[in-house]
Amino acid sequence: MKKRLILLVGVCLLLVVPGLVFGAEKEVKSTQKKFKPPVVTLNRVEVAHYWGYWFYGGKVEATKGKAGNNGAPLDLNFIFDIKNPNPYPVAMENLTFTVAFEDYDLNTVISQEVMWIPAGKTNQIRVSALFDIWQSFLSLGVTGGLKLQEKGIAVHDQLEKWWTGIPDFSFPVHVKEGSAVFKADNVTNVSSFSATYPK
Repeated sequence: MKKRLILLVGVCLLLVVPGLVFGAEKEVKSTQKKFKPPVVTLNRVEVAHYWGYWFYGGKVEATKGKAGNNGAPLDLNFIFDIKNPNPYPVAMENLTFTVAFEDYDLNTVISQEVMWIPAGKTNQIRVSALFDIWQSFLSLGVTGGLKLQEKGIAVHDQLEKWWTGIPDFSFPVHVKEGSAVFKADNVTNVSSFSATYPK
């Protein structure tokens, strides 16, 4: 009985071990041709921290058109889904995008947090973007000043509309010119993306 049991165990080992050894050698490798770019999708935008526009230098009425000591910070979180369509894990090494409120570019955001996405899976990444009144005033004046002037809208009036409306997302927030850099087995691929929230 013991001999039969030993013989049976020996036969099982002869069948299983080579399969494990040779199966491990059949790891899927990436090539430039096979490497499909992962898909980056904006899941949502969240207001992470919010100081109301009325904190800007005290009262809004007294500070329109003036630089104040308080920047009325606005901290937004952009949550992205990163889907890996490849049969091997890939690393996201960089993610960059521009944020626009309505039709006006306000900030460019960069995340260099390395993230591995397993084969055929979807990960999420949260990227924070900080805005304040003075920085937004300068950015808006440069990129959209003429457009606002044509519409007869003062820069501070536009900023007040955004700062008071952002808790309810009463205007569209755009993610523009987005790109993410991915690597697998020393092969690099870039995914582009854009989105609007709320959809």
